[in-house]
Amino acid sequence: MNGGKSFVSGVLAGACIALGGVAYLSVSSKALGALIFCVGLFSIYTLGLSLFTGKVCYVFFARERSYVLSLPLIWLGNLAGAALVALAAGATRLGGDLARQAAQLCQIKLDDGWLSLFLLGVLCNLFIYIAVEGFQQSPHQIGKYLAIFFGVTGFILSGYEHCVADMFYFTMAGLWSWDTLLRLLVITLGNAVGGVAFALVRSWLSGDQRERGPPANSPL
Repeated sequence: MNGGKSFVSGVLAGACIALGGVAYLSVSSKALGALIFCVGLFSIYTLGLSLFTGKVCYVFFARERSYVLSLPLIWLGNLAGAALVALAAGATRLGGDLARQAAQLCQIKLDDGWLSLFLLGVLCNLFIYIAVEGFQQSPHQIGKYLAIFFGVTGFILSGYEHCVADMFYFTMAGLWSWDTLLRLLVITLGNAVGGVAFALVRSWLSGDQRERGPPANSPL
């Protein structure tokens, strides 16, 4: 996939995550919100889109240099897609309630310490890697969907930090600043470290030295 297509695929994936984020903010139950949020990941799988948090797990297994170079484009595309949906939702009658809910959620992130944000990002992508691998390795379609379901609901209910979801929440809350951007980058770094470390350790334990990235229609 060339740079332009990687970016556009990232935009659509970011939009899908944001749609899940809108649903999450629209319900009072965290458990129900986590369940509904999965619609974003199911959409990414169905449409074969690119989400940074899943793709980055395989950066050291990529056969082609273009895979590595596509990651910043995917991240920027995810940001653009998540922001566009947030701005669109904010312009509707739902905008006020969504912004208030997002602001409460984001204030917790803005009051948090840097190390905490980093570690929450690391822990989040342990779930993401488990979901990606479960999707790839399961021989049955239902197993693939269950991997996504448990991986996504697990990190949401645990309160971990997912950089693309946070792109949506910060935009929905209207709380962008240099401090916000730095916090998002710390979360992104944590996501990358968590996913890459888990993938490398698992590869070492299993003796699996295949150079591979997730297939084109891999979720996350």
